[in-house]
Amino acid sequence: MKSFETLSPAQLRRAAELKEKIESLTSELNKIFGGSTPAGVAAPKKDRRRRKMSPAAKAKLSAKLKIAWARRKSGASAAPAAKKNDGRRRPMSPAAKAKLSAKLKAAWARRKAAKQK
Repeated sequence: MKSFETLSPAQLRRAAELKEKIESLTSELNKIFGGSTPAGVAAPKKDRRRRKMSPAAKAKLSAKLKIAWARRKSGASAAPAAKKNDGRRRPMSPAAKAKLSAKLKAAWARRKAAKQK
């Protein structure tokens, strides 16, 4: 799509005419179907109250952001130190593995028995 700077005055006039025609047709359609809002225009959202942040919370957030920006400006990593297992799950103990294996074997046995009936 071309930007407005690259269009000629004649093209801009034509675009304006088409836009007016679309708007008039849209309003005509709304009259026919009994719509109260024009097509493409969303009804206003319900007025919701925004939560207010306490001064203490604002101060805490401000301090954290200042530290983060200082780290970013200095080139240091802003991310917290990596976990020792690199975010992977903890290894399962042999006892837990045996317990889970027994449960799954019993479940599959029940499923197999139900299927054979």
